[in-house]
Amino acid sequence: MTTSTGGAGTAPRPVIVFVLGINRSGTSALTRVLSLCGGALPAKLLGAMPDNPLGHWEPRQVNVLNEGILRRLGSSAFDPSLPLRDEDAIGPEDKAACLKEIRAYLGTLPSAPLVVLKDPRFTLMSDMWFDAARQAGFDVVTVIAVRHPQEVIESIAVRSGASAELSSALWLKYNLLAERDTRTTPRVFVHYDNLLEDWRREMKRISAALAIDLNNRDESAIEEFLKDDLRHQRNRGSVAEPFGTDWMSTVYDALCAAATDEPCDEPALDRVFETYGASERAFRTAFENLQRFNKVYRFIRPGTFKLLTEFLATANRRKGTWA
Repeated sequence: MTTSTGGAGTAPRPVIVFVLGINRSGTSALTRVLSLCGGALPAKLLGAMPDNPLGHWEPRQVNVLNEGILRRLGSSAFDPSLPLRDEDAIGPEDKAACLKEIRAYLGTLPSAPLVVLKDPRFTLMSDMWFDAARQAGFDVVTVIAVRHPQEVIESIAVRSGASAELSSALWLKYNLLAERDTRTTPRVFVHYDNLLEDWRREMKRISAALAIDLNNRDESAIEEFLKDDLRHQRNRGSVAEPFGTDWMSTVYDALCAAATDEPCDEPALDRVFETYGASERAFRTAFENLQRFNKVYRFIRPGTFKLLTEFLATANRRKGTWA
């Protein structure tokens, strides 16, 4: 395994592989295969559920920790907005407290040269986790899951009942952040289709891109795990554009290219990120304003509203069209 060292004679630093991407994009499959190729998993994982009968392979403690951080910052895993990107989103004291909690968790990881960590929420706060991991003595590398947006949207709808519009916004947000926030970190993109088609090829790609050893394989366990009949959503058609733009197809095309080791079109992704961010901020402001108006108007019954308008008419009866 190739890892950085602090100097001659210094032991190599252990490596954390962060698996990033929106839920339902193949992150569970990627995490489990990486673990069956030699990566150590933390203890107390989130177990199997009807929507993921072979397990999620993510630590329960990390779920709770990340959800707590998001709520502290006024966000959640289902928030399509980008409030955490604002300069004043998190103050220095809150950030220091979050880093302390993360480092405390990292201190519980198994003592192994390669550890695999997965929680979709990592994608929303990867900078804090990367910083904390490096401070704790780990090297950081990332594997980013890619999947056709319609498959993810349909899968999220089955699991949580989220609308296609919300799921599309989440797909955009998670994928844009996963790509944008890993540009200075060793990374590799893996398409879910490619993993199912030829997992050996994808593990070879990951190993080469991240300079990690994934040759300690339990091949029979991997073959048993990657059951194609557990894949319920399949869509190889065109990408739907629910926002009247080319955002979805532009992002998906760029990620698909990266998943075949072609150059990632960062300028195109930057354009989508900036336009999505501007639109999201405007709609967020409008929605917050609507909520304030609703709080006032929901207490005004139709009869009360009628009395109010008649009072205004009487008060202004000699003025203009009130007369």
